[in-house]
Amino acid sequence: MDRVDGVRGTSGTGSAGRTTGADGAGGTDEAWRESWGRPEDALARAVEVLRTPRPDLLLRLSRMLGTLVPHVAVAQLSGVCTHSPAHAHGLPELTEGVSSLELSRLAERTTATTWVGRPWQGEAELAGRTRPVVVVSAASGGAQGDDESDTAAAPGHAGGAVLVLVRADTTPVPPGALAVLQHLWELVIAHSDHRATDAGPKHAAVSRASATARARAIAEFTGTHSAALSAVLAPLRSADLDDATARRSATELAVTALLDLRRGADLDRTLSEEPADAAFARLARELRPLLRHTRVRLDAAPPAGAARSVPADAARTAREAVRAAVLLMLEQEKPTRLHVSWQFTPEDALRAVVRGDGLGVLAVDALAVHRTDDRIAALGGRCTVEAVPGWGTTVTVDLPLSLPEPAPGPTTDPVDGLQPRESEVLDQLAQGRRNREIAAALHISESTVKFHVANILAKLGVASRGEAAALAHRAGLPGRRTGLHVAS
Repeated sequence: MDRVDGVRGTSGTGSAGRTTGADGAGGTDEAWRESWGRPEDALARAVEVLRTPRPDLLLRLSRMLGTLVPHVAVAQLSGVCTHSPAHAHGLPELTEGVSSLELSRLAERTTATTWVGRPWQGEAELAGRTRPVVVVSAASGGAQGDDESDTAAAPGHAGGAVLVLVRADTTPVPPGALAVLQHLWELVIAHSDHRATDAGPKHAAVSRASATARARAIAEFTGTHSAALSAVLAPLRSADLDDATARRSATELAVTALLDLRRGADLDRTLSEEPADAAFARLARELRPLLRHTRVRLDAAPPAGAARSVPADAARTAREAVRAAVLLMLEQEKPTRLHVSWQFTPEDALRAVVRGDGLGVLAVDALAVHRTDDRIAALGGRCTVEAVPGWGTTVTVDLPLSLPEPAPGPTTDPVDGLQPRESEVLDQLAQGRRNREIAAALHISESTVKFHVANILAKLGVASRGEAAALAHRAGLPGRRTGLHVAS
């Protein structure tokens, strides 16, 4: 039993490791060993998880772990994704209520109570309730020790990843199952790190250049917007201008600002979209060298809506899918003629078609090569392969050009829209602390605190610190700080 700052819990080798009961599928050694006891079984499940596309990884991992550590929900805090680090699957109240801040606090508390590379099991506050959990962590980009002589992990596992399994009851998980869970999670994180960092030099360079250009455009767009608002307000606030002159000056400034903002929007569009005719012409140029030393004839039919723009991701994925299909047909179909076309469907999708007059033996999952099917699925698209022996093969790829309308959800608390650091500042503010005290507690400067407070007031729609503190208390924010208790 470990104890740190009044927080109590159990590690994988503590008292919770004794199998004092069974929960039907994981409370005894015999239960989990039936599915995971043989090395080949564990490796087969690991391979199945690693082959899963990134969007479905957490769901597949949860299903795999159902026979190892039974659970009703799962949450993940990524160590490499800064855009959307927290993901959850299972109970609706958990998937809708868990936050990156909660998971990071849970990681800090649990890693302080156990050695590196050891799961933790106990009870913790998560999504507004005390729940029995198993927490396992792995450091991104680095190995963790297995011996008790190793130093404890740094709080929060900076740059690491945390997996939280929410259980139906507090029945202890056997030490052997926890050890398998730890190794599987480290394998998944190592694989994810390689996916994120081992991209080809060409793709990495293009991606970085595009991201830099878009960031510059967005920064310019934001600055222009701020300057425009300030310029319009200046004559309206001036005491030296009469009403008619102030309105005329504000109108002229607003018109000029709208033109500047439109230019900024056009710049952003050029970085995120691509004309359909230019995208298809680029594809045709890339295909010709592949057919230069063959007797295959290429018929290229550009899309009818040539003036229309398509998202850059969709255009790039369509080109990759067509190139992959052409290479496969040249190798397996032995065609004499290939027809490549793009068209816009009534469902607002870009349809890329490759039709060949070859042997008609291409497999249904042919585009799994180079994970092309994963790229198509990541954009919400689909691919079909129709092969008729002796007549030829047709590969069709449909990529949606617009995002589906989000389903209406329950009304959310405005506090939930705050960033993690803003939530921490509001937490301190709700306890009656001043800027200097908040800065000392969070190890940031007073100017940074003032910046966060201004953003908090704007996001919450309140005019004073007192109103923000009252709203935080109604939302129960000071009580949301994670606390851990002993699992019975």
